[in-house]
Amino acid sequence: MNIKAMPLDFKVTKAAAPVRHSVTESIRNSIALGYFTAGQRITERDLCEMTGVSRTAVREALRQLESEGLVQVLPHRGPIVATLTPEQAQGIYEVRVELEGLACELFTRNATDADIEALKRALEGLKRSAGSSDPLERLTAKNAFYDCLIDGAHNEALGHTLSSLNARVMVLRATSLGAPGRTRESLEELEELVGHLAARRGKEARKAAARHVMNAGKVAIDILRGRLNEEMAEATP
Repeated sequence: MNIKAMPLDFKVTKAAAPVRHSVTESIRNSIALGYFTAGQRITERDLCEMTGVSRTAVREALRQLESEGLVQVLPHRGPIVATLTPEQAQGIYEVRVELEGLACELFTRNATDADIEALKRALEGLKRSAGSSDPLERLTAKNAFYDCLIDGAHNEALGHTLSSLNARVMVLRATSLGAPGRTRESLEELEELVGHLAARRGKEARKAAARHVMNAGKVAIDILRGRLNEEMAEATP
């Protein structure tokens, strides 16, 4: 793999956060954005070159990503990027509808005025990122928006549950946002959602969140099915 040809910089800034966390996030982002693709073998050497850290830090990150379901370690082959099937994606979106709907309803009850302002700022950051040619910037802004939403719900158990899904959700989020026109539609849906959240309209916010997740799910699952069909066609003699 030619790491130098990558248009994005996945180097780890060691002073910004604990190294293990930063390395894990960097590799997770590279998978979400498709620089390592499903089924691809990823070597420690490539990851060390990409992130600029030691093999020890890379190994720790790979163990974390394996627990998140993003990486599989195969006997005699080593780590590969796990494949996410359309059926698995469907299951994740079904859970997201319920959990994120609950998060929105809790946000309308529990969020402080500061939480609401933070969410509005995150939405503005998301809008600004929409015009960026950097897919990592767009994905980071989307993740920041959801972080504000979950923080404002003030429910630790819900936050932990959503965190356990976060890695695979990130991959699906990047997949759906890559579809033509989806970024614009997503922003319109989230703007409606934030309006309900800021006005503390719990039921309406929950419905808007469900619509947003289901729309994103349809796009992502269609893309995954399309890729699967292409792979099957290529494998047919």
